[in-house]
Amino acid sequence: MTEEREVVRRLLSGNEAIARGAWEAGVQVAAGYPGTPSTEILETFARMPGVYAEWSPNEKVALDVAIGAAYAGRRALATMKHVGVNVAADALFYVAMTGMEAGLVIVSADDPSMHSSQNEQDNRHYAKFARIPCLDPADSQEARDMMLAAYELSEEFDTPVLLRPTTRVCHTSTLVEVGPDRYQPPTPGKYPRNPKKYVMVPANARGRHPVVEARIRAIAEFAETFAFNRVEMRDTSLGIITNGVAYQYAREVFPEASVLKLGMSFPLPYHLIRDFAARMERVIVLEELDPFIEEGVRLMGVPLYEPEGFVYRPGEKTIFPLIGELNPRRVREAATAAGLLPEREEAVDAEPAGPVAPQRDVPVYLDVQLPNRPPVLCPGCPHRSTFYILNKLKVPINGDIGCYTLGVIPPLSAMHTTGCMGASIGVAHGGAVAGDRERHIAVIGDSTFFHTGLSALANVAYNQSNVITIILDNRITGMTGHQENPGTGVTLQGKETRELALEPLVRALGIEKVKTVEAYDVESIEKTLRAWLKEDEPAVLIARHACALLPEERQQYLPLRVEAEACNGCTVCFRIGCPAIIQSDQRDPKYNRPLAEIDPLLCTGCEICSQVCPRDAILFRKDVLAELAAKGGQA
Repeated sequence: MTEEREVVRRLLSGNEAIARGAWEAGVQVAAGYPGTPSTEILETFARMPGVYAEWSPNEKVALDVAIGAAYAGRRALATMKHVGVNVAADALFYVAMTGMEAGLVIVSADDPSMHSSQNEQDNRHYAKFARIPCLDPADSQEARDMMLAAYELSEEFDTPVLLRPTTRVCHTSTLVEVGPDRYQPPTPGKYPRNPKKYVMVPANARGRHPVVEARIRAIAEFAETFAFNRVEMRDTSLGIITNGVAYQYAREVFPEASVLKLGMSFPLPYHLIRDFAARMERVIVLEELDPFIEEGVRLMGVPLYEPEGFVYRPGEKTIFPLIGELNPRRVREAATAAGLLPEREEAVDAEPAGPVAPQRDVPVYLDVQLPNRPPVLCPGCPHRSTFYILNKLKVPINGDIGCYTLGVIPPLSAMHTTGCMGASIGVAHGGAVAGDRERHIAVIGDSTFFHTGLSALANVAYNQSNVITIILDNRITGMTGHQENPGTGVTLQGKETRELALEPLVRALGIEKVKTVEAYDVESIEKTLRAWLKEDEPAVLIARHACALLPEERQQYLPLRVEAEACNGCTVCFRIGCPAIIQSDQRDPKYNRPLAEIDPLLCTGCEICSQVCPRDAILFRKDVLAELAAKGGQA
């Protein structure tokens, strides 16, 4: 008699499910760089027993680490957001040529609609470019299951595998059936001595290329029976070819349609697609972002439904939006415009007289217009003082990727370019050597400096431009939720380690003029920058103070106060862009301007406003503490 296994289900986000799947698959080494929407994968995996996990300085290093582990015969994982694959591309392409000794999965968490990104590139193209398989989970269960399947696929075909969840899958939680056990890979043998396979000098690379092409053809044959490529037969008047989270929208908007769900978006299963299409009266492709599947289907000679008057052009999509994240409403609107669904009234004009049972085939949408809430630097952010000064200096500011990118937003308005991680220093150097008459200042965070700023600053020193670089050292990787980095002295798994000190590191790169200042010290920052702008050599200012949201900083919060009788509503304090400073109901009797007021629930007591107030109307911390002491410690 067979003993039945108890089914264990957990509510997991897609990221947590990916981490769980990696652990169950026997992954021993995982490396990555934090980036929304991928960050929680490694944070979750790092807490699991029997694993090694690290935040690497950047995504290429992370992938090299994972490749090294896979070369050594250990299953490995590299995680990053979609733009991180651009950084890791060199490593991706060489490992696609070499293969590995054990399974390797690369997670590219794509971000349609750019919820936290500078672009919304579709990284399925990377799989096609590198000639490796790409898997697209549709929910948390598939995220877990596909991880196990990905390692089997990787080892069967000696190929890295790209797993491509999107923001909606990464951050949505669904029930996941998890396994009770962890796969125990065989004990690795001796490290490989196989230069023809692993040393990519031109002669060896030429020998590997035919192997890669034969491999992708074999994987295409495998895709015909891949368990996550499945046909759901219903009404044959409409057939939908779809993948990833778009599958969920296909089922919701077209509940009666037949569906070909592709769990592997590259390579595409030729026979499965053609056989499915042959059984349908009309065929459409529903996918997010680029027409990746749609173009592949057209190249197979499969006719797709086209709305009346539509003229196909390569690179365009036939029905659904090319830009932005899909949702049921966008899918329905596009399908209605294409004549696939009848026009329906979707807004509610009045409350129903009584309880009404919801109808599955008639969705009800409330058109609610929410007020615009622009992002802003947090109250107490140590970056605020620097941007306040930069706004006054009126010079070109080349920015970078991080919390501090919000320095572009009024009233700070102190950033003129932002491209990608580490670009600030190189872009500033380019402007300088091009002969721009204005002095360029590059702004970069501590984690981003470790990511890709080091080589750019070495270039400034080597080629001697007069760029001033400001490293905003808030002691953590702030934008993605407080991850450690080489400057914090702690690893991802909580181990104390060597802290890389920025000032001696910068000097070692060849910069002689280096200074570290307290990030809240407005006067010191301004005096230093104004003095350096009069000189003609490269310099680095390190503005250092821990992120105001770190636990140790939160323990020191002390709300400040505006003395209304001293304030005349001059608005200088409003120019630092702090959400804790608001307009009071009181007005200055002479100018009829609203006075400033500080929200005690938001104020951290950083004193930037106290320093910039020309009338000394905002108390300093010592003054507030004196008041509290006079009241017996009662606020």
